[in-house]
Amino acid sequence: MTRPIDLRSDTVTTPTPAMRKAMAEAEVGDDWYGDDPTVNRLEQRCAEITGKDEAVYVATGTMANEIAMHILVRSGHLVVCEATAHIAGVEVASAAAMSGIAFKPIRADRGQLTAETVGAAIEPDPYDVDVVDLVAVENTHQVGGGSVMPVEELRSIRKVSQEAGLPVYLDGARIFNASAASETPVHEYTAEVDALMFCLSKGLGAPIGSVLCGPADFIREARRVKILFGGAWRQAGIMAAAGLVALEDGPGRLTLDHANARALADGIALSTPAAVDPAAVETNIVFVNTRAVGVEPFEMRDRLRDAGLLVTVVANKVRMLTHRDVTAEDVGEAVRIWQGVIDGVAGGGPRR
Repeated sequence: MTRPIDLRSDTVTTPTPAMRKAMAEAEVGDDWYGDDPTVNRLEQRCAEITGKDEAVYVATGTMANEIAMHILVRSGHLVVCEATAHIAGVEVASAAAMSGIAFKPIRADRGQLTAETVGAAIEPDPYDVDVVDLVAVENTHQVGGGSVMPVEELRSIRKVSQEAGLPVYLDGARIFNASAASETPVHEYTAEVDALMFCLSKGLGAPIGSVLCGPADFIREARRVKILFGGAWRQAGIMAAAGLVALEDGPGRLTLDHANARALADGIALSTPAAVDPAAVETNIVFVNTRAVGVEPFEMRDRLRDAGLLVTVVANKVRMLTHRDVTAEDVGEAVRIWQGVIDGVAGGGPRR
């Protein structure tokens, strides 16, 4: 049976031969005690890349975000962020249950906050009831279609936040994609935030893990909270070894993923021009509004799956992500599958 083309996420990649070799040969210890040398090397390298004092390796981006907010935000206080941000959507129940915090959401076009909108949101409540402790940004912004925040805007957001005495946190799950698309070094982005996380298991292609980076005292507390949240692990160097390979090999090839995503959007636009704007595809994420062509997104997901193309539904649209395991030939086949399904919908039945 022909394998399906999997565009559900850039988390579905399989380890490269170099990663598998590194994992098999990894020198390990017990990370709970801090003596896994491969984890320690990974954390040191991540701190160097981001220009922060230290870093801590955790299982997921959500865990990294929740640890950071638990430290930076007091229970009953608020985080200012864009309304469709991952922390305020997928993670909202986690933040409430684990830390007792809530969000002050800002609606922004394609998820892109501005210094002006942030400044208005952090104005003190005259009744001293709603208290903001943190400003959080997401770059790239996933629900915004993988949109990239210019470093100049982040710098302006940082300025208004500092004037209000508030720290800025970066959910940089795909910050390397933002860096590649904007030709801005990662450290220029990270210099404008107090702390950040990024995922090794998304665009960079490692099988597991994210890294939280920041000042030494912040990371010291993050290690404690990581244990409180059940994140202590043992010979994690086996996975950290793949992360080191991903850091070395992953960033340089992200522009290929971006080109494939744009080609995918261009191809889909040929049959459904009302459903997708290729010019809005900045990185590796493509959103398609199937309702514009009279098909509910979950129905389209199922039809595509049956035809051999795996996608997800996010924000009431079909979402597709290109990644290291997706070739230009796969993109061409995905477009053919899409066109066949659209023809089948128009003709009243499925067609491969």
